[in-house]
Amino acid sequence: MKKTHQRSIILSGWGNVGRTVGIKDSLRAFVRKEVPHDWLFPQVKAMVHHAGASTTAAVLRSGIPSIVVPFFADQPIWGEKLNRLGVSPSPIPYNHVSEETLAEAIEVVLSDEVMKKKAQELGQKIRSEDGVANAVEAFHRHLGLLRDE
Repeated sequence: MKKTHQRSIILSGWGNVGRTVGIKDSLRAFVRKEVPHDWLFPQVKAMVHHAGASTTAAVLRSGIPSIVVPFFADQPIWGEKLNRLGVSPSPIPYNHVSEETLAEAIEVVLSDEVMKKKAQELGQKIRSEDGVANAVEAFHRHLGLLRDE
């Protein structure tokens, strides 16, 4: 983060990320095993994440742009979706992450006003939606328990 003059919070999680690499700049990088996403994400400028479904949902809900570094499964798909929505630059494959690629992506998300605005608008839309009620209605409609009026 020294290259971008930003501070970072690394959530090591179950994979112990951040504890397996030497953090060289402890004044800029703070490592914690876990912090509630719904509390942390709205307090940061941007997020670097793997694009797991629940992390992606939390980032979208918070209204911040993000940088995706997918590892496996559905993560590349979510990363591409965030890019198409305009709230993230193109995903960085984990085997292409370097100081340069990460710094470049950080500079993009922090300076792109259109991306920040799209992330804020999408976050507001998600926060104002009653997702549970919509899911129940869709489920009932699919089963034929509700009819279109």
